[in-house]
Parts: sequence; structure tokens; C-alpha cells
Amino acid sequence: MQLGLETEIVPDALKGEAREAARTLAARAVARQESSRHDAKPLCLLAGGETTVTVRGKGCGGRNQEFALAFALEIAETDGVVCLSAGTDGTDGPTDAAGAVVDGGTVAQARAAGLDPQAFLANNDAYTFFAALDRATGGAAHHYKPGPTGTNVMDLVAVAISPRGGERGNG
Repeated sequence: MQLGLETEIVPDALKGEAREAARTLAARAVARQESSRHDAKPLCLLAGGETTVTVRGKGCGGRNQEFALAFALEIAETDGVVCLSAGTDGTDGPTDAAGAVVDGGTVAQARAAGLDPQAFLANNDAYTFFAALDRATGGAAHHYKPGPTGTNVMDLVAVAISPRGGERGNG
């Protein structure tokens, strides 16, 4: 199936601390959206590699879920940007999720449900955050759970960016 997206491979995007890599890629996505014309084709940024997480809290999660949560905080209230961060092996840390999907409305949805995304991030507890958000939003799938794939190539991040004035995703 062809979606009509322009694609761009982002070299060296997934390395270092997951939160910092997320901030960098989110800034790139927002800048690309702001510089786009309203009639431009949607863009998909693709990045691969592996980040790390320095565990300071007592929560549960993995680097892809932490990446997604940090990305969500950076793009809060930004329409037209959606991010999937996932491990190609189908797992992320000691969890049953491979990663998570977020958009510009994720943080607002969480806060409306009484969740503090920043507190979950500070506690390295992205898994619990996305599980609670999924429950609070009637089972909307923020967690990405494909199951084990039998392949471990790298982590993959896909960021779909609608031109300025585009519609926000529903993640």
C-alpha cells in the first residue's frame, strides 16, 4: 500500500540517551513541519540505531517507550506529527511492548486522565504510563505490541509529519 509520503532517512539519529535523541528528533520534525508549504506532501522521517537509558527511577519500560514519552512531551499540542518508536525484535526492555506511538495530543490526553507524563519519565516508568493511558482512553493503542519477531536488527523510529495545517493523529 502506498501512502504518498515523502521519506527521509535520518542518519545517526538513534544513539545516546533515549530522551536526548527524542528531543533532537522532535525538534527536527517540528522544524521540518514549520518550514513546509501547506500543499506539500506529508513526510516520513525514518531513523534507526539503538539508544540507551540511564535508569534513575524505579519504573518499568525500555528505551523505545522512554523515547516515545520524551518525544510526546516535546511535540505536545503540535498538530500533524506522529511518532512510532519500536524494537525490531518485538520487545522493549523487560516488557511485552516493542515501543509506543505518540502524537501532539498524547500529553493532553494523559493530563486529562490525571496522568503526569513528566513524572513518569523522571521515574523511568514509560511502560506504566502508556498502559495507564491506554486504559484511560478506552483501549486506544499507544503501546505497540507486535509480539516477538525473531529478528533483532535495531530500533526503528518513524515520524509522520503533515504539512502545516495538517490534521493531528489520533494516538
